[in-house]
Amino acid sequence: MQHLTARSTHWRDILLTALAPMTWGSTYIVATELLPPDRPLTAAMLRILPAGLLLICLCRHLPHKHEWWRLTVLAALNLGLFQALLFIAAYRLPGGVAAVLGAVQPMFVILLCWGLNQQRPALITLLASLSGVAGMAVLLLSPDAGWDSIGIAAALAGALSMACGTYLARQWRSEMPLLAFTGWQLFLAGLMLLPVSLLTEPALPPLHSIQIAGYAYLCLIGAVLAYALWFRGISRLTPAAVSSLGLFSPLTAVVLGWIFLGQSISATGMAGFITVLISVYLMQNRPATQPAVSAPPHIYQPLKKSSV
Repeated sequence: MQHLTARSTHWRDILLTALAPMTWGSTYIVATELLPPDRPLTAAMLRILPAGLLLICLCRHLPHKHEWWRLTVLAALNLGLFQALLFIAAYRLPGGVAAVLGAVQPMFVILLCWGLNQQRPALITLLASLSGVAGMAVLLLSPDAGWDSIGIAAALAGALSMACGTYLARQWRSEMPLLAFTGWQLFLAGLMLLPVSLLTEPALPPLHSIQIAGYAYLCLIGAVLAYALWFRGISRLTPAAVSSLGLFSPLTAVVLGWIFLGQSISATGMAGFITVLISVYLMQNRPATQPAVSAPPHIYQPLKKSSV
C-alpha cells in the first residue's frame, strides 16, 4: 500500500512539473500572435522581472547574506544567461534546429551527475536521452534547415546553462521557502536582462488590451506559476528526470501550432513526436543507477539518495 501511495505521489510530481515546460511551449504562439514584434528580450524581461517582484512582495522573505551569491548564479544559469542565449539561437537558427540542439540538455545533466557525483547512469537512461534528441530531430528538422555556427554555439551553451542550473539547484542547500526561492531568481534574472533589453531593442509602442493580456499571461502563468512548479519539481525529482520534462516545451509548441495556426504534422513527424514521449516516459521510469556518492541535501528538505 505504501509503495502504491509513493508511486502515485511520484507521478503527481511528474505531472505538475511537466506543466511548466508545457506552459513555456505556449510562449511562441503568444509572442508571435499577441505581442509587438522584434522585442524578444523585452518580452523575456517583462515576463520575469514583474513576476519576481510579485513573489518577493507576497513572501516577504529576505535571503541570508551567504545565500545571495548562490541565488545570483542560479538566476543567471536558469533564467538570465539562458534567456539571452535562447534568443540568440532563435534569431540565427530555424526554430526546429534550435529545439533539437536544446534537447541535449538531459544528456548534459546526466554527464554532470556522472562526472561530479559519480552517479553512473543506467543504460536505459542514456538510450532514452539519445532517443529524445533523435525524436526531436525527426519531428522538427527539415532537409533545408540552416546551420549557423554562432547560433549552434548559443543553443548548446543555453542548454548547458540550464542543465547546470538544474543540477546546482538540487545540490545547494537553502532554507528559503519555495516561492521566495523562485521569486528572487526571477527578480535577479530580470535585472540582468533589463539593461540588455533597453540598450538593444526599441521602446515599446502604446499597448492595446490584447497585448497587455499577452504580457500578463507570460508573467503570471509563464513565469510565476511555471517556475514555481519547475523548482518544486527539482526539489522532488532527480535532475535528469526533471530536465527530460523540458522536451514538452517544443512538443507543446508543435501541438499549439497545429491547433491554432493550421501547421501540419507529417507521418514521419508524428513518429518523432511519439519517440520523444516514450523517451520522456523512460527517463521517469528508469532503473537505479550504479552505486554512487550521495548527493548533498536538497534545497528544500533532505532527500533520500536517488538515481540520475
